[in-house]
Amino acid sequence: MASMSVLTRDEAQTRAQLLDVHHYSVDLDLTRGDDTFDSRTVIRFTVRTGTGQDTTDTFVELKPAELRSATLDGQPLDPHSLSGNRLPLKNLAAGEHELRVDAAMRYSRTGEGMHRFTDPSDGETYVYTQLFLDDVQRVFAAFDQPDLKAVFDLTVTAPDGWTVLANGITEHTGDGVWKSATTPLISTYLVAVAAGPWHSVRTEHRGLPFAIHCRRSLAPHLDADADEILDVTRACFDRYHEKFEQPYPFDSYDQAFVPEFNAGAMENPGLVTFRDEFVYRSAVTETERQTRAMVIAHEMAHMWFGDLVTLKWWDDIWLNESFAEYMGYQTAAEATRFTNTWTEFGVSRKSWGYDADQRPSTHPVAPEAVDDTASALLNFDGISYAKGASALRQLVAWLGEKDFLAGINTHFERHKFANASLADFVDSLASATDRDVHAWADAWLRTTGVDTLTASTDARPGQWSLTLGRDGSRPHRVTIGVYDRDLSDGRTLTLRERYETDVPQEAAPEPRPGIRPALVVPNDLDLTYAKVRLDDTSLETALRGLSGVPDALTRAVVWNTLRDMVRDGELAPADYLATAAAHLPEETDLALVQGVLAFARTHIADRYLTPDQRPTALATLTDLCRDLIRRTEDGDNPGLRLIAVRHLIDVAAHPDTIAAWLAEGIVPGGPELDPELRWRILARLAVLGATDETAIAAELHRDPSATGQEGAARCRAALPDPEAKRAAWQAMFASDDLSNYLFTATAQGFWQPEQADLVQDYVPRFYEDAVTVAARRGPAIARAAGHWGFPAHAVDTDHLRLGQACLRDADPVPALRRTLVDQLDDLARALRVRTA
Repeated sequence: MASMSVLTRDEAQTRAQLLDVHHYSVDLDLTRGDDTFDSRTVIRFTVRTGTGQDTTDTFVELKPAELRSATLDGQPLDPHSLSGNRLPLKNLAAGEHELRVDAAMRYSRTGEGMHRFTDPSDGETYVYTQLFLDDVQRVFAAFDQPDLKAVFDLTVTAPDGWTVLANGITEHTGDGVWKSATTPLISTYLVAVAAGPWHSVRTEHRGLPFAIHCRRSLAPHLDADADEILDVTRACFDRYHEKFEQPYPFDSYDQAFVPEFNAGAMENPGLVTFRDEFVYRSAVTETERQTRAMVIAHEMAHMWFGDLVTLKWWDDIWLNESFAEYMGYQTAAEATRFTNTWTEFGVSRKSWGYDADQRPSTHPVAPEAVDDTASALLNFDGISYAKGASALRQLVAWLGEKDFLAGINTHFERHKFANASLADFVDSLASATDRDVHAWADAWLRTTGVDTLTASTDARPGQWSLTLGRDGSRPHRVTIGVYDRDLSDGRTLTLRERYETDVPQEAAPEPRPGIRPALVVPNDLDLTYAKVRLDDTSLETALRGLSGVPDALTRAVVWNTLRDMVRDGELAPADYLATAAAHLPEETDLALVQGVLAFARTHIADRYLTPDQRPTALATLTDLCRDLIRRTEDGDNPGLRLIAVRHLIDVAAHPDTIAAWLAEGIVPGGPELDPELRWRILARLAVLGATDETAIAAELHRDPSATGQEGAARCRAALPDPEAKRAAWQAMFASDDLSNYLFTATAQGFWQPEQADLVQDYVPRFYEDAVTVAARRGPAIARAAGHWGFPAHAVDTDHLRLGQACLRDADPVPALRRTLVDQLDDLARALRVRTA
């Protein structure tokens, strides 16, 4: 098969100057069997005059299983002229043209293009598109770049009993044929189809049809949560109409929860697709429900920012994501019962951004040059989401929300149904304020790395002052929180005052009245993006009194500071664990408990401590989880109890307790074991060598769902048995049978710190086999192999050398290279932490 060309920015700019694309008629036939579907496309476009030549050449993209025929203005084109994914269109005169393409296309098992999934619980099949960036060409022929917007008419032939969803309202015209309403002008990557025997809950809001959809086997779980999902949807929709002057630009709002989805969700206009893990089969915490609400709000923000106004080229993908991320958290906090979203952002999303920004693969929030589609895909990371959203949050703190929203509304008005660049966005913001937004944008969006704000306090009789040093180059507007120890109990801290300051400070800091505070927290409300270092007195107070800090968001800032200090070798990992053991039992915010326990287990116990220190760390974490379980026996905090139970399972060093839970089907005092907890226990028992294939097969018989299949794959790969490891490795690397989700589950089970000796020969094999499978199966599997398939437990210099040699000599595809660069940097950091 000829190699696929990536589209370069220069090619896209040339083609955008040449063509005006008006209309696509796309006709898909999904009744052609399990491997391929038929795709017939008619594209009407104009070649602009004034190119200086009589005729001109261009190309259209498609990746067919078979190109049956193509005609341009009624004249046949040679199907053999298709080179890779490009069909040349030659000698085009100025004026109107019509291209017709008839092809067979392949279904995907990797969540790219038209993904096909058969539900193991009932044998029903579902397909859906994920066309982001450049995968539309796997479904129909297209001029595949974001600034050639067009109007789409879609017809789909589907098996009996299926429902077809699309960007517009769909109607069944008989004989399995479904027609979708004509779209407004949208980009090719935003076209969407989801077809299958969906279970649907329909309603209407503000005169528009709203609906949510999932696989039939998940129907009872969707029905149980339908009110919550639709309430959040309506509340966010109404809130956006208060913020934005442009009304919602599409004819309906469908949200489809689809299987084996690679992202969290995708903002297709009028048909948002979500990973169907958001339809909860098992008990979840309030934080997980909050995350779902935030994702609903995030994708809806894209209807305006991304869909109505779309980037010209992929260098501005961050702007889509950062805006939706900021709006998602902010709008969920304003419009739903989840008022505390920014704490979860602080503890989980920001750390994703901070970590990404300190690796060699870091890039500016707004990269200067994204040369082609392959490099664009690599910028889809913690910087484009979390750092960008943090930058926008800082911008709002600096500009004020009124001026920020005025600038946004100007932007929508100027560029609706068209494309815009970062320069356009900054110009729109600047039109609403006297402040120098251009200078702010240069300092924040064109630079890399994390600034560090270091506090030092000075005390004199009756007064004290704070100096904030800055290592970095960005201006910051921050809130300082000043806390005193409550003398009545000695443990609680009370807020003395909050005040705002700018960094860098222009003059010497003003002395403030009163004695030196017990705790001074720079960036108290987490409004800027920077690492923070506390003064000595404050650090001492934090380590001893963190649970006494009154505000969860402030505690998140302090926990992040301790996390950063561990990663930078300034705080011993064991001291972090001791702080967690002392303060988490008093913690009320579930996002904080979850975030701290996850860091303690996956980074500290599994990587930052040496193998001989690990058992002590697991024992500390086990005792901490038992403490949390004891404190929740009265049943008034089921979410906290669930987090503690999950983590106790994950850190169990001995099988007795959790094996007893599995045998009884319940944790004493609750909860009853649902499928998620049963598979979690079985996976840990597999790691510990305390279960076998018979037990795994019995559990799969009890839960034959897709999640059950993944659970079984994870457990089988985790068995401490040479034959089990060999079979798992073969499945991942020697065949292409595993879907994206089954590949990930197998990889998650394979490497275990407890089994380092058993799997040591696979560490060098990983580099060889990952390079091959990534090249063969494409970017989604490349990322899964690099992320989940990576031997993260092997923290030693030999492993680091192997990885560096792979980057130097083996030429991994871009998606794998990027993931390996990040993984190896984390490995080098773990080695530094161990020797600090």
